[in-house]
Amino acid sequence: MTDTNGTSRVHQAAINGTLEGRGPVDPAWSARVRRLAEERGAVILAHNYQRPEIQEVADHVGDSLALARLAASSSAPVIVLCGVYFMAETAKILSPSRTVLIPDAGAGCSLADSITADQLRAWKAEHPDAAVVAYVNTSAAVKALADVCCTSANAAEVVSAIPASREVLFLPDQFLGAHVRRVTGRENLHVWAGECHVHAGISPQALREMATANPEAELYIHPECGCGTSALWQAGTGDLPASRTRVLSTGGMLEAAKSSQATAVLVATETGMLHQLRKANPAVRFEPVNPHATCHYMKMITPAALERCLRDGETEVFVDADVAAQARRAVEAMITIGPATASGSGPGSGSGSGSGSGPVGGASASGSGPGPVGAASGPGSGPVGTASASVPAPAAAR
Repeated sequence: MTDTNGTSRVHQAAINGTLEGRGPVDPAWSARVRRLAEERGAVILAHNYQRPEIQEVADHVGDSLALARLAASSSAPVIVLCGVYFMAETAKILSPSRTVLIPDAGAGCSLADSITADQLRAWKAEHPDAAVVAYVNTSAAVKALADVCCTSANAAEVVSAIPASREVLFLPDQFLGAHVRRVTGRENLHVWAGECHVHAGISPQALREMATANPEAELYIHPECGCGTSALWQAGTGDLPASRTRVLSTGGMLEAAKSSQATAVLVATETGMLHQLRKANPAVRFEPVNPHATCHYMKMITPAALERCLRDGETEVFVDADVAAQARRAVEAMITIGPATASGSGPGSGSGSGSGSGPVGGASASGSGPGPVGAASGPGSGPVGTASASVPAPAAAR
């Protein structure tokens, strides 16, 4: 297959179970998966949060932005998306003529479920002139109502590309939205109060306790985390090391890990990311802030499910043609906006990169607890924040 970008040697090593730093890989299973993928003409894309053995056998491993770009550029007739369902929908939106398979169609996302198309229509009606920025962790139906999508790797760039005078509706993640508001300084940014249940469970207290126990460690914090704003506030007050506290997408974490000189890094994101980080820099001790931060949806993609998917061609992903056409504009706009290096990787070389945010320096936030989005009082769903601004004429209603 042309999409493997020269990874045949790595695939053979995975089959042999000999790759340095990797956990045990069943060589018979690896061989079957690679044979079935070749027979079906399939490229296997895996998210950073997948099980290690799934990451090992995939053609490419990356964050959401990298996988979207790979799906858009792939020439393979079949794309197997090892991730959650909205990622497979995104691949189908970008590659409508190709067959897109997901090993388990039940692999959902609590964040994507936190807003529906009807809820977004109602919110847009309250702010008819606003630009709608939808995090990629949304359904195809929600993407179809958005002006542009984003990932954690390029959310700030996407929002910054919108004229400053125009209101923005940012959805659905309240913690990423708070991060974008802080980075851009944008006051006319309304944020939906959704959350990823896994990232919301990484608490400020857990981060503080881990940082205290590991005073020399660097801190990598995903912007979906409930501890993110608290961490930046604590860095601003000196309670956490400002020069070593970084808010990063998973791709940004990988890039930072490759050049890290730290003895230890505390990682606040889903634990599947540790596999890529440890491979990228074996000299560094990477530890989870919350060892229980595991997404059961991501882990539904088991070795057996992947093999069955390739053998039987199940489960194929379909997106209504009209919905896909409307969503495609928003998704294609997303993949053209930074970071330019988010290209994904073959197995053995890590994930797609994304710059995220660097050291926080003296950054501060208006509160020290999780969920600092306007008037939001908890993790439920609903629009939050009340800032407004004069805006230009709205785009055509959808």
